[in-house]
Amino acid sequence: IAVTADLSWAGPNWAQWRGPHFNGSSEAKNLPTEWSKEENVKWVTPLPEASGATPIIWEDKVFATSLNNRTFDLEGVCIDRNTGKILWTKTLGIGFSDEGRGKNLASPSPVTDGEKVIFSFGTGDIAALDFDGNILWQKNHQQDYGRFQYNFGYHASPLLDDGKLYIQVLQRDKGNPGPTKEERHPEHSYFLCMDPNTGEYLWKHDRPTDAWDESREAYSTPMPFEHDGRKEILILGGDCISGHDPETGKEFWRWGSWNPEHIGHWRMVPSPLSYDGLVYAFAPKQEPIFAIKAGGNGKLSDDWVVWKLEDKTTDVAVPLIYKDKMYVLDGDGRFVTKLEPKTGEVLWRGRLGGKAVYRASPTGADDKIYMINEQGHIVVLGTGDEFEVLNEVEMGEGLCRSTISVTDGQIFIRTAEHLYCIGE
Repeated sequence: IAVTADLSWAGPNWAQWRGPHFNGSSEAKNLPTEWSKEENVKWVTPLPEASGATPIIWEDKVFATSLNNRTFDLEGVCIDRNTGKILWTKTLGIGFSDEGRGKNLASPSPVTDGEKVIFSFGTGDIAALDFDGNILWQKNHQQDYGRFQYNFGYHASPLLDDGKLYIQVLQRDKGNPGPTKEERHPEHSYFLCMDPNTGEYLWKHDRPTDAWDESREAYSTPMPFEHDGRKEILILGGDCISGHDPETGKEFWRWGSWNPEHIGHWRMVPSPLSYDGLVYAFAPKQEPIFAIKAGGNGKLSDDWVVWKLEDKTTDVAVPLIYKDKMYVLDGDGRFVTKLEPKTGEVLWRGRLGGKAVYRASPTGADDKIYMINEQGHIVVLGTGDEFEVLNEVEMGEGLCRSTISVTDGQIFIRTAEHLYCIGE
């Protein structure tokens, strides 16, 4: 049986961007279905600029990132969950203005283990702080391992699991048009492990690929996985999915490609997902979803593919696993598909309201699914046998790309200008 959760994170906390089970779900109860920008709002706190990062929650504290629109400071923010008061703000790097299309350097989500919080930014800046806002350590991956090579910026969130901090940098193999030739330092894609207590680099493992140009780039986040007693870290991008040893970074296996013609513009955005002995790869640009049998070694053939879904798939949002079902959000077409994760059988499909695309990933808890589009239009779905819209809410305020996070009785919504706590 696959294990995809650190049980110490189960319950009301939302300690990293896909929640306590790394799949978008939570056991949070008594969550609101109906609210507005004025009604059923516990508090609302202004934040200086939009961010694609998901607010994370540990007991009475909420952590967020921001790009200050006046100073361009990259900031880590701690907020009192009970009152919405900003307890502290720390400048942890210097960025530049939002360039549009989500190119915001404050997009990686923070992570916490309940003792420290780790903030990461698109500049390569990464820092650990205690809950009082004291900086424990700071590093910069670009200074240590060379300039990033991304068309749309670096957005992968860190993974904190089993006492180790994991960072992936899946990048193109040639410089972007922006920097001068002297500033370009093409590097291999790589996978890092750090000591979260000290910031020490424990190892660096190169991750080669046959992909080229933009198809080497990935904005996904590594995810933990365990099957038949073997722990792995899953990495998705560069035209393949791979499983790695958490202790060394060594690659156990890989499967791919969904891109046999080596198309050069198939960057990867969704993170990998797992459920009960299967791992899931999401080909870019609404290409198929592949379910792959766990337990392999080396380069896997297509015989390891258990099923694939070719219609109404995802390009950006990570699918949700909630109560033994998978929910796939086609953010461009605004469709949601509920299916059996073991077989790929489609159970229902429905279209969402709102005119804008959906880029944030769906969140599942309390028999509800929460989704927000780029204009702040939120749809709340039921999880029954039929497609059912429970409510739709307009939150507005510019570009909204942050995934909704939840804890008992409360949901947290990051708009372009504010952080809302909805509920009790």
